[in-house]
Amino acid sequence: MRSRAALPRFTSLLFLLFLPSVFSASSRPQWVLQRVPVVLPQQTEARPAPHFLSPARLDVSSPCDPECHKRAPRPSYWDLRRLLAYETLHSNGQLTETAIGIYGYSPSSNTSPAYSAGSSGKAERSHVRRKRQIFGHDGRFSIAGQDFLLKFPFSVSVKLSTGCSGTLVGDRHVLTAAHCVHDGKNYVKGAQKLRVGFLKPKQRDTQQSSFYLRSNFTNHAEGGASPYAPPTNDKMKFQWIRAKRTHVPKGWIKGNANDIGMDYDYALLELKKPHKRRHMKLGVSPPALRLPGRRVHFSGFDNDRPGQLVYRFCQAGEETPDLLYQHCDAQPGASGSGVYARMWDGRRRRWERKVIGVFSGHQWVERQGSSQEFNVAVRVTPLKYAQICYWIKGNFVDCREG
Repeated sequence: MRSRAALPRFTSLLFLLFLPSVFSASSRPQWVLQRVPVVLPQQTEARPAPHFLSPARLDVSSPCDPECHKRAPRPSYWDLRRLLAYETLHSNGQLTETAIGIYGYSPSSNTSPAYSAGSSGKAERSHVRRKRQIFGHDGRFSIAGQDFLLKFPFSVSVKLSTGCSGTLVGDRHVLTAAHCVHDGKNYVKGAQKLRVGFLKPKQRDTQQSSFYLRSNFTNHAEGGASPYAPPTNDKMKFQWIRAKRTHVPKGWIKGNANDIGMDYDYALLELKKPHKRRHMKLGVSPPALRLPGRRVHFSGFDNDRPGQLVYRFCQAGEETPDLLYQHCDAQPGASGSGVYARMWDGRRRRWERKVIGVFSGHQWVERQGSSQEFNVAVRVTPLKYAQICYWIKGNFVDCREG
């Protein structure tokens, strides 16, 4: 009875996810391609082998709130070269550090007046630190059934053996959060033998799984008190692929980072073999005001729903040139998920989803005896786009527009 009553809402959600939005040609929110700088490696040197001692932390914290970030001085050209230099961890345990050069960079190309024009939402304050990263009713949806798990865009979500999530952004590349592999001082336990898991169902009972999909998708949507109950007949398993290389920007590593720290919480994994799934393209993060309904999306493997892929969407809130704040419901384990948006590609004449950020996690910022709570994503800026794209493509020619 509950699934029948929820069917209209379920149908609306499917329409939102898979069907073209209804916009006139002039009002369609469009991806605006822009010329991006070039970030090129210059020289690579060997570094001492990591220790791999500390477990990965699935939550992160920062002493700097959005206003603090906005007041921070703009990094200089030389600062950026230092922050965008990167380490590469190889599967044999070897560690290298690569210096980079930046070409065609203009300070105005890495930000926008919209970022400094003020924010549309204020941070919520709380005097009690909560362990849950849920704001109000739980707005997450568990995806069940191979017809959905193996369907784009859900199929681009992967699980890391360190406990985080990631997103396929190339034939053998996974974008994730830096803190999933590096704690800011050294590489975490399991990073050397890092594996990436692709979720697949064990059974093919799609008719039954569709029923559970409806139930899960409408969970909490109508304000009901029914607790979440995972499917019992559609068990999941992971197929694992080893990571060959892991790139981490020096901006994340605390010995080299600025005082803010969170702006560079991203990493790219190169797999030992192609994954043979459709991946999601990378895009430069537009101002939140240009997103359709200011909406962002991401899917990941939240710890409180083991074996389940969890999807959510919400409105973007405050933003800085490097960070996007929002109140999308999430739990530890979802960090590292690719935050994406869906807009019109005028060149290809179709709707396109692109990864515009990396979900860093839940942050508590202590200010004057109170605690501000945020869910934070690291934005893909033009410089970060140039760097990550080069890691994927291996050349800058294919990375000039983002």
